[in-house]
Amino acid sequence: MIGPLDARQQSLLRAVIEEHVATAAPVGSMTLVERYPLGVSSATVRNILAELEAAGYLTHPHTSAGRIPTDAGYRYYVESIIDAVPLPPVDQLLIRHQFGQLEHANQQWFRLAATTIAAATHAAGLATPAKTRSARIRRIDLVSIGERLTSLIVVLHDGTIRQVLVSVDDAVGEGALAVAASQLDALAAGRTATDLERRLARLAGDAAADLMVRRIGEQVVRLLRESDAAALAEVFSDGLLNVMAAPEFAQADKLRRVFEALENRAYLAELFDAVTRDDRVQIFIGHENRVAAMSDVALVLMPYGRAGRAVGIVGVLGPTRMRYGQAIGTVRFVGGLMNELVDTLYA
Repeated sequence: MIGPLDARQQSLLRAVIEEHVATAAPVGSMTLVERYPLGVSSATVRNILAELEAAGYLTHPHTSAGRIPTDAGYRYYVESIIDAVPLPPVDQLLIRHQFGQLEHANQQWFRLAATTIAAATHAAGLATPAKTRSARIRRIDLVSIGERLTSLIVVLHDGTIRQVLVSVDDAVGEGALAVAASQLDALAAGRTATDLERRLARLAGDAAADLMVRRIGEQVVRLLRESDAAALAEVFSDGLLNVMAAPEFAQADKLRRVFEALENRAYLAELFDAVTRDDRVQIFIGHENRVAAMSDVALVLMPYGRAGRAVGIVGVLGPTRMRYGQAIGTVRFVGGLMNELVDTLYA
C-alpha cells in the first residue's frame, strides 16, 4: 500500500469504481479518458492506474486490459472519497407516510424497512426486529375458549405478541380469568423472565386463585425464555431478485450460500454484536466478512433502537460492486426512522 492518495489518484480510483459499478465490466484507460473529465493524457491515466494496482486498490481480471476495484479499493473509496447520498425529500415524505399507515409496533415495520431499502438501492434490503436478549412484558390477557381451555396472550414491550393455549382444572368463568389476568399484570408488567420467576416464587398461599396465577405465570416465563432464545432468529429481506440479476451471481449457488450464512445463528449473533457496538453505519466489504461465503458481497448495516432495551439492524446486501453512497444514505435514513418508531414504545 502507498500512503494517502493525491487528488489525481483519487479521481482515477473514483472513476474506475463508478464505471465498474455502472457496467460490471473491467475499465480500460481509453474508457476513462473518453467518459470522464480527468484533465490528463491517456499515458498519465495508464501510469496512475498502474500505481493504483501496485498499491492494491485495483486488479486485472484474468488477461483483460481493463481493471476492476479490489476490496481495499472499495474501502478507500467509502472512507476517503464519497459522501452519503441522502434520499430525495419527496421519497422521505412518502416513506414516512407508509410507516404511518401501519399498526403500532408489528412485524410490518420490519418488512417495510427491508422493502424500502431494496427499492431505493436496487439491492437486497435487510431488517431485524428490535429485540432484547431479555424480553419484557407490556400486558397479559386470558381469554376462555372452552370449558377447560384458556388462551394466554402476552404482549411484549417491543409490540411482539406471544400466544399459547393453557388448560385449567375446572371450568373458569370470565370474571375469574379477568381477576387472574389483572394479578398477572401486576406481577409481570415490565418484568423479564428471571424477574417474573422470582416474583412467582414469592407468591404466598394455597388458594385456587393463587395456584392458577402461579401456573399460568410459569407459562409466561416459558414464553419469555423462548422469545429471548429467538432474539436473532428473524431476518426480514426483500429485493433478492435485484441481487440475483447482478452478473456476479449468475451462478445461483453463490447467492444461496450467502443466505445460508445469514441463517447461521452463530454468525448472525457475531455480526449483530459487531454492528450494535455504536450507532453509526458500518460497512463490511468482500473478504472483510469473516465467512467465506460472504466474500463476494458487501453489507451496509446500521443499528437502531435503544441500547440495553431493544436493538435491531437495518441494512443493504449486494455485490461489492454497489452504489455505496446511495446505500449509506438510505440505511441512515431508514435507521433513523426506525429509531423514532422504537422511541414510541419506550416514551
